[in-house]
Amino acid sequence: MNDNRTFKIFAVILVITAICVLAFTGIGPADSRIIKSVNDIRTGIDIRGGISAILEPVYPNGSEGRDIKQDLESSRSIIEDRLDAQGIYDKSINIDATNNRLIIDIPWAANETEYDPRKALDDLGSTGALTFQEVNDEDFFTEPEYLVPTGRIVLTGEDVQTASSFQDQNGQYMVHLKLKPSGVEAFSRATAENIGKKIAIFIDDICISAPRVDTQITSSEATITGSFTFESAKALADKIRFGALPTKLEPVKVDSISAQLGQGALEVAIRAGIVAFILVCLFMILYYRLPGLISCIALSGLLALQILTLANFDISVTLPGIGGIILTIGMSIDANVVIFERIKEELKEGKSLRASIDSGFKRAFVAILDSNVTTIVTAVVLYVLGSGPVRGFGVTLFFGTLFSFFSAVIASKMMLQGVIVFDFARNKWLFGLNGGKKIEEV
Repeated sequence: MNDNRTFKIFAVILVITAICVLAFTGIGPADSRIIKSVNDIRTGIDIRGGISAILEPVYPNGSEGRDIKQDLESSRSIIEDRLDAQGIYDKSINIDATNNRLIIDIPWAANETEYDPRKALDDLGSTGALTFQEVNDEDFFTEPEYLVPTGRIVLTGEDVQTASSFQDQNGQYMVHLKLKPSGVEAFSRATAENIGKKIAIFIDDICISAPRVDTQITSSEATITGSFTFESAKALADKIRFGALPTKLEPVKVDSISAQLGQGALEVAIRAGIVAFILVCLFMILYYRLPGLISCIALSGLLALQILTLANFDISVTLPGIGGIILTIGMSIDANVVIFERIKEELKEGKSLRASIDSGFKRAFVAILDSNVTTIVTAVVLYVLGSGPVRGFGVTLFFGTLFSFFSAVIASKMMLQGVIVFDFARNKWLFGLNGGKKIEEV
């Protein structure tokens, strides 16, 4: 054992064990975990139920003539974006055009025990907490969607009077910003201090734009320029304008809604997943023996990673989402089957064990990569074009496929390369071949 392969196999097994333990125990007290566990996963309306809220716009005096339909559409878009950012895909946000109001259905939070509908509305927060914040120098070239709030707030939504899109004489679309007197001085000071830098515009914690400051702005009006189309300029203006109205949607009715399928359906789905896992592991161990056992260890890490991802990114899980998780179990094992069959072919041709493993993984890599890439593309399409549970299925399928690729190609390879250092592991029978003769390692 003159190489570091033994260290690698023990390191991989230790990492997988740690991931599995974290997935079921987490770190920290239940109400404020540093790392969340399977018990903290948020389930969808179909499993656990949730709330149904009716929100009506409330306008101050002097707001006559506003387009209520447009206001509701913009508000719906803001709330939907925020819930998506929280990983809540199992939701319903509809406009009641007859009564000019929004009807929203969202699932209970994972730690919600008292099922207080009014308290659950905290998930929505305000209807768009707008802030203008300074950007760190090192983040100047960072795309807006990846910027995070710095806490150095220049303006809030209360300082913004309105925003609108327009087209200049050269045909370029821009966004016109009008401030209230309360924000003029602060904005003037901030633009003077940040010339050549960026000031980012956030709705809650989501950056919607990060324009560069070209000159100090001392008046109540400013212009945001960029590569806007009519639609993108209007969308930005709407988000700023309605983000500046954080108290304009009032809940007039909030009710609990019961689960469509219930906790029993979740328990059945979980049992089905456990049975599928056991059957897959039995097949792999009986047919492929030692490589099959290693694939089962890697598969355990795959499932634990999925649990940690869903719990810590607060992604709501629906029954279709659980279906996506179960599907990735089969996909991961399918990749291992392709690899192990290639290894057996190499061994039958008389190659050494180490050469057969290296060649088997190399020959199977292209087929596995192609299969995983096409599945990931499908998951992305489901997320982009789908809604509700379809999006949830796309999310679990995406992460599951991504993790299955690494578990099959990297974790399994490292463990298989490490275990053949030991004498007992170089037996033909352990690799699904007839006879008990030992295989040459190198």
